[in-house]
Parts: sequence; C-alpha cells; structure tokens
Amino acid sequence: MSQRATEEVIANHRIVSPAEWVEARKRLLMMEKEFTQLREELSQSRRELPWVRVTKDYMFDTPAGRRTLGDLFAGGSQLMVYHFMFAPEAEQGCHGCSFWADSFDHIIPHLAARDVTMLAVSRAPLEKLQAFAKRFSWSFPWVSSGDSDFNYDFQVSFRPAEIAAGTAVHNYGPYRMKLADKPGISAFYRDESGEVFHTYSCYERGIDMMNVAYQYLDLAPKGRDEAELSFSMAWVRYRDQYGAA
Repeated sequence: MSQRATEEVIANHRIVSPAEWVEARKRLLMMEKEFTQLREELSQSRRELPWVRVTKDYMFDTPAGRRTLGDLFAGGSQLMVYHFMFAPEAEQGCHGCSFWADSFDHIIPHLAARDVTMLAVSRAPLEKLQAFAKRFSWSFPWVSSGDSDFNYDFQVSFRPAEIAAGTAVHNYGPYRMKLADKPGISAFYRDESGEVFHTYSCYERGIDMMNVAYQYLDLAPKGRDEAELSFSMAWVRYRDQYGAA
C-alpha cells in the first residue's frame, strides 16, 4: 500500500459501533487461529528437517580466549547464532542488525532455561565488537569468527571473487548484491559425545519474526508504513540517533 493510500485509509477509516467492531474482530480472529495452526505445523516441519554434521574446526575469538564452535554451547545442547553484519574493516556494526540486537539481552536467560545458548557472531575483531556493544550497553555474548570460513560456509559473508563472478549463494539461491555480509540466524545441536550438527538457518524475511519491534508495528494502525521508502528499512537508525539532525 502506498503512502497516499495509507493516509487515505487512516483519514477515511470506517467507524462502527462497539458491537459491529466485535463481530469484525471475531472474523479476523478466525483467520488468526488458522495462521497460528499453520505456524505450529511449520515449526514442527522445521524441527523435523534432517541435520548436517559439522566437521570443520571453526575457531572464534571470545573474551575468554580462542574457542571452538562446540565450546560456544557453554555446556548446553542447543546453540542459536545471530549472524551480525560487522565486517573487519567497518568501524561500527550494521544498524539493521543493531535493530534486532536491541532485544537480545533480556531473552537470553529465558532461552537458557530451555537449554538454548544464544550469541552473535561477526567477522570484525573482538575489540571492535566489545566497543560497539559498550555504546549500547549490550551484554549478550558476541564473538568474532575472524578470518575463518564460518560466515562464508553459512552463507552470510561473501568473498570479492564470488561476488564478482556471481557465484555467491545466500538464502539458498544466487546472491546478486555487492554487500560482503548479510544477516541470518543459524541453529546447532551438540550431542553427548560432543559432535555438533547444523539443524537450521534462515535469512532475509526468515529472520523477520525475531524482531520484536516489527511485530508490534504490524499491530499498529499504519503498520510498518514503509511503502514509500527507498527500501523497507530506510527509516531504521541506531537507537541513539533517532531525532538527530
């Protein structure tokens, strides 16, 4: 819906009695229930995906020193990784990923209670990650994959030669953009013997449902109100820059 169409809908919105509103809301509730059922079925299908054994020895720089992928589980059996866009040469992390990361800190204890360890991974040096996290008072675990293959193997970073040749892959298809990094989320399982398995990854709109602010905007009268922007997230800023000239 265009900006003009949105404004017209708001200005000329149908006004009804409370009883009529309840009836309309009940009709929408039936659609919501159908969607919830489909979402539960999708979640089950997601859990039933086959797994891939991780055989490569990925290493990460952490505040506690160099650690393996298995170490990142911190003794648990499930690991969720947010692939945070922050290239080694960049001076600050992606503002879009920061939009997602603003909700990380306070969900981590809840995830841990269900045997899920969550952290972010970027290619930038650990010192840059720590400085950027300090700016926003983030405390979630954030580690550097450095120059390892981790980001490339999980289709969130792309070497210049791949981009130039058009052979890069992202979201399970050809990647045609020029960005060296993209966001994503990957899930892993570690069994009692210490073997690690890749169970799931999502990208693009697949990570959309993990953004709390977007879920609230979808309930608002104007929705996300992004139709007239040059791209959907053009309005997003670092949270300490809203209102800046």
